[in-house]
Parts: sequence; structure tokens; C-alpha cells
Amino acid sequence: MSHPNEPLQSDLVDKALGSLDRVLDVVHDRVLRPILLVGRTLGYLFVLLLAALVLVSVLVIGTIRLLNVYLFAGHEWLSYVILGTISLGVGLWIWRRRRPTSLRK
Repeated sequence: MSHPNEPLQSDLVDKALGSLDRVLDVVHDRVLRPILLVGRTLGYLFVLLLAALVLVSVLVIGTIRLLNVYLFAGHEWLSYVILGTISLGVGLWIWRRRRPTSLRK
């Protein structure tokens, strides 16, 4: 036989679980989602950085090999001078484009 208090108790449980669900949704949306987005972004940036490092390494090694074999056979030092000059030029260009810390904001 059912008691008259049963619908009231189940209604109270539904309200409590509904409130808990809303609180957990807010916590997820305001706390966990930004943390997950930052973690995902850092993960993707790390993978892209490693891929760029591999790509630059392969390009430098390939350029040295190409210069040594086809252009300067027997004069490998010229390959290193050319690649060093290019690297120095790129470094100086990047250095000139920098801004002092007081002007960055």
C-alpha cells in the first residue's frame, strides 16, 4: 500500500538532483571547460612546435646536402658560409622587428 508521503519525497529528490545537476553544469561550463580548452590548445601548440622543429631541421640538412653535392663539391665550407649568412640575416631581421618591453602593451 502506498503512503501519501511518497510523491512528496520523490518530488524532493527530483528537486535536489535537479539542483545538483544545474550546479555541476555551471561548474563544468565556468571551470572545467576553460581548463580543457587551455590544455587542448597547449597540446596542439606542442605538436605544431615539434613538427616545425623537424621541418626546419630537415630543410637545413637537405640544403646543406644539396649545396655540398651539386654546387660546392670539394668546398663544403662554402655551404656553411652561405647557410650561416642566411641564418644571420634572418636573425638580424627578427632582432630589428622586436619592440622594447615598455612598448609591447
